[in-house]
Amino acid sequence: MIIISHRGNFEGKNVETENTPKQIDFLLSKNIPVEIDVRFNNGRWCLSHDYGYGQSIVSEKYLLDRKEMLWCHAKDILAFEKMLAIGLHCFWHQEDHYTLTSKGIIWAYPNQYVEKGILVMPSKEFFNSMKKPIYGICVDNVKDYL
Repeated sequence: MIIISHRGNFEGKNVETENTPKQIDFLLSKNIPVEIDVRFNNGRWCLSHDYGYGQSIVSEKYLLDRKEMLWCHAKDILAFEKMLAIGLHCFWHQEDHYTLTSKGIIWAYPNQYVEKGILVMPSKEFFNSMKKPIYGICVDNVKDYL
């Protein structure tokens, strides 16, 4: 089972460091894959869940150099199209219960279960009670699952 860091968080949600290159690289150095929020604005790649806070500008090279360990959540359709064009592992969804990543892996919306997919933010109790196999989880508190 794969454990993916949600926005680069390691010991819980931290809006000061999530989606920042420093935090992403910290986790990648520990061989922990990271889900990041990606936008494409004014010809630049931006890592940010919401406009207006925590926006980090990165190069296309930055994303491509780390593409084997990144799960890129497109926050707008232009970013999604551009990521598909350059071969990044990416997905886009709003409030859909499930979506497919560009590698054909099912990504579940929080509080949704899918066998052999990625569960986002399952509670520790739910995770411990699961009887069926899953592909992985995406959580803020990766440290608790290592």
